[in-house]
Amino acid sequence: MYYVVTGAAGFIGSNLVKALNDRGVTDVIAVDDLRQGDKFANLADCEIADYLDKDEFLERLDEGVFDGVVSAILHQGACSDTTERDGRFMMDVNYRYSRRLLDHCMTDEVPFIYASSAAIYGAGQDFREERECEAPLNIYGYSKFLFDQLVRRRFEERSAQVAGLRYFNVYGEREQHKGRMASVAYHFFNQYRDTGQVRLFTGSGGYGNGEQRRDFVSVEDCVRINLHLLDHPEISGIFNAGTGAAQSFNEVATATVNACREAEGEAPLTLEALRERGVIQYIPFPEDLKGRYQSYTQADLSRLRAAGYEAPFLTVEQGVARYCQKLLERAPG
Repeated sequence: MYYVVTGAAGFIGSNLVKALNDRGVTDVIAVDDLRQGDKFANLADCEIADYLDKDEFLERLDEGVFDGVVSAILHQGACSDTTERDGRFMMDVNYRYSRRLLDHCMTDEVPFIYASSAAIYGAGQDFREERECEAPLNIYGYSKFLFDQLVRRRFEERSAQVAGLRYFNVYGEREQHKGRMASVAYHFFNQYRDTGQVRLFTGSGGYGNGEQRRDFVSVEDCVRINLHLLDHPEISGIFNAGTGAAQSFNEVATATVNACREAEGEAPLTLEALRERGVIQYIPFPEDLKGRYQSYTQADLSRLRAAGYEAPFLTVEQGVARYCQKLLERAPG
């Protein structure tokens, strides 16, 4: 029996493949689109049974190649670029492809755990998994929203697990290929290592400079939630995957700089001291993001906790320090 991970060479997908390996599971079918070839590096230390292009995988599903031999599909593949304007492309990749997989899993009674997104909530202040809280600001958020709506309409038809995870702002290892869409922790780390400074946006949405607040969640925690659902196929539904605690971009920047300072044997500095020294600087808020930017997010974890997930979450200070330590271990001398 195989575990199928789509988006397997991507950020969360590759971390899931590695986590399955750590459990001794190597019968993994890795599905992705490697036109961005440097993503292969995320799988170089992983053990898989086979790799399939995302379109080839659908063809083989339709041919019945995988009937009765799949333990679960962990669907992490998507276009996650929130600035992408090509709606046809976004809907094809994020909605229609997901729909094909859902159809197969419902027909073949295969557990289906998939990536949704907190982008569905838009500029709202209430982050519950309820229709009245959902108002996406961009086509990425809409593509995820529409699939969640499909899952809700078909929920009573399921004969196996169907579970969606609305990821909040995820950071951590194996995101280096994401470019501008990598986490702010990754960008802050590289900015500080390259220039000794980090750059944050000036205030927006009623928040001061760098004080916009997001629910920053470590990929380590996102993987643990996926594995919890995998271990409990009786659990279905749509769940927030965040820490439940919003923290500011200033806090992420401070945690990043201090993790680098600690590695050099230097004492930590406060936000105020970092500002005074010019380490933390602020740049104008981009015009193209006005009206399309979430200045505040914070996951409501009530439904996830009710589903039996009891593990604590890493704070920004804990998770970013761990992440920076890993980045430093891999950085050139």
